[in-house]
Amino acid sequence: MWELAEKYDVGVWYEYVRVGTWVNQYDVFCGVVVDGVRLDQPYCRAVEECVEEMLRDYRREVERLREAPEPALVIKIDPVEELLREWPELGAFGVEWVRKWLDLRDRLVEIAKVMRRFPWMVDVIRQRHMSILHPYAVEVYVARDGSETCLSLNTPNAFCARDGAVKETRLELEFSRYEAYEEKIREVYRPKGLLAFTTAAREYVKIL
Repeated sequence: MWELAEKYDVGVWYEYVRVGTWVNQYDVFCGVVVDGVRLDQPYCRAVEECVEEMLRDYRREVERLREAPEPALVIKIDPVEELLREWPELGAFGVEWVRKWLDLRDRLVEIAKVMRRFPWMVDVIRQRHMSILHPYAVEVYVARDGSETCLSLNTPNAFCARDGAVKETRLELEFSRYEAYEEKIREVYRPKGLLAFTTAAREYVKIL
């Protein structure tokens, strides 16, 4: 200890450890403290050997304390992949399209909910080029009598499903009024132009 005291702040630590079930059955463990670094008890015979071992242990502990801790394992979750896992229907638009419009996540979820309700829309969208389509250009109209559902993708024509068959048709509508539909206030449209004469009795509710 005296050999180290000239260069280091040296002390001793000790600890009582119970070794049996009887009263006062303890072992005493002790060691050296060098500059605040607690070292294990040295196992040596000569003074020089003990000093060398304590210095070696001290340097090793100091180096270990200086080492930067290993960074915690961070698993980065791609928000696009997370959204597609929850709403795989959006995959019909393509991963890059979803990534491009991820800031409009609420709108994408609205679209996915409607696609889940009408699965035929997934195949229609998958077969078409959607890279430049804006999410708010995707519109869905449902006939008030429930006979027909139409998907509009920002083109003059729409894709309408009726009696299990899907066909592309020209859907020209004009706003009529607001009306409660499925516990929400929705826009109601009527056909215009020549379409008004062929389906005059049919009105459409815009659900998307």
